[in-house]
Amino acid sequence: MAGGTEAFPDLGKHCQHSDCHQLDFLPFKCDGCHKVFCLEHRSYKSHECPKPDHKSRKVIVCETCSASIEITGKGEEEEKIMLERHEKSGNCDPRKKKKPTCPVRRCKETLTFSNTTVCKTCQLKVCLKHRFPADHACKQVSTAPAAKGGWKEMFLAGFASRNGKDCAKSERRSSPTTPSVKAY
Repeated sequence: MAGGTEAFPDLGKHCQHSDCHQLDFLPFKCDGCHKVFCLEHRSYKSHECPKPDHKSRKVIVCETCSASIEITGKGEEEEKIMLERHEKSGNCDPRKKKKPTCPVRRCKETLTFSNTTVCKTCQLKVCLKHRFPADHACKQVSTAPAAKGGWKEMFLAGFASRNGKDCAKSERRSSPTTPSVKAY
């Protein structure tokens, strides 16, 4: 099948999918099987490409040391060979496998750069779920305000000092020299 129209016979290509054969003016060439496809059939999965892993990137994880190894366009046999080569290289250390986890009981969260916080009271590294002292059974819970009489007493003392006034309204009164008209 030739592509294009009567006026432009070399313009565009027909999709090489067995059920399509649509004339496409912007065809896609598969880098796996080197056939031409339309927009609908350009993915490996849609045209059932026999070589979908031709340029794909995979990362396999070593079971011994949890190191990640990048593999480009290789089959399962090559993956096994790469893992064996990694284990024999001397870089595979089982001590590297254990990642730090949250010390809170029954929490299995792995501590990473983005989900770790240090408690300001007890200096313990915990996950974000347990960042508050009450959530991780903080050792030094007695802080200065709590030792003096507790938060409740401090709140009640502050509340009583308001004398029933609204905090949003201030006690400033306009002086006789300022105009009574407000400019907006």
